[in-house]
Amino acid sequence: MSADKSNKAHALITGASSGIGAAFAERLAQDGYDLIIVARRRDKLDALASQLKSKYQTQVEVLTADLSKPDVMRFVEERISEDSALELLINNAGFGGYTPFAELDPDIAEDLINLQVLAVTRLTRAALPGMIARGHGSIINVSSRLAFSGSLGSAQLPKRATYAGTKAFINTFSQLLQSELEGTGVQVQALCPGVVETEFHSHVGADTSRFPAGIVMKPADVVQASLAALKLGEVICVPALEDPALLNQIQESQKQFFESSRSGSLAKRYNP
Repeated sequence: MSADKSNKAHALITGASSGIGAAFAERLAQDGYDLIIVARRRDKLDALASQLKSKYQTQVEVLTADLSKPDVMRFVEERISEDSALELLINNAGFGGYTPFAELDPDIAEDLINLQVLAVTRLTRAALPGMIARGHGSIINVSSRLAFSGSLGSAQLPKRATYAGTKAFINTFSQLLQSELEGTGVQVQALCPGVVETEFHSHVGADTSRFPAGIVMKPADVVQASLAALKLGEVICVPALEDPALLNQIQESQKQFFESSRSGSLAKRYNP
């Protein structure tokens, strides 16, 4: 089956076999999209596709792909670029790789970067020409609250330098890309959830039942926040952040820092 045969708008979701990706698939099928769902585990994708087809009478195309492998990722990239009805791209695929960097297998570090930087970049680039030509479309890049954690160090949080670094890339990439796309009708969002009730935490050896009460969010709530944030025009969506002024303060501080460091002279503390 090809989702191109449908007259409905299409949404492509990576990392769709569980967690936030599966929750996006459920919600978007309910909202009337036909879907292209992408992940490594064919059995999980097939089960999800069967469920959504039966429940919502939607078309679901299944693509089995490990997006950390560039040659496999190119196949999905081509599928996106050929889709004339793609309205929504959700770059959700990811994994933790929580390990002290000096102990992290270099191949795992490379897979993290391929998946959470290279794939996000190339799949977004594949989707944009069609969206710009049609004058509408949205790209949601799933980041993390840990993208803001660089100044916190690692005393209390997991060892996460590569993971958090890739998420910081997603935030900056999404913000600057949205600025480039102003006036095109295309929206970009970096979605930054905290602790979510998914398989992710068991894969990194964390037991969510031991987390402080009240901090674990349901995947469906993350999706609700993301889609609501699109309507509000928020480029950075932090689902649990009650006061958006705090995010505005970070952004204003960054602007002040950038302006204050615009000089051709050394700061006094660096002079001999």
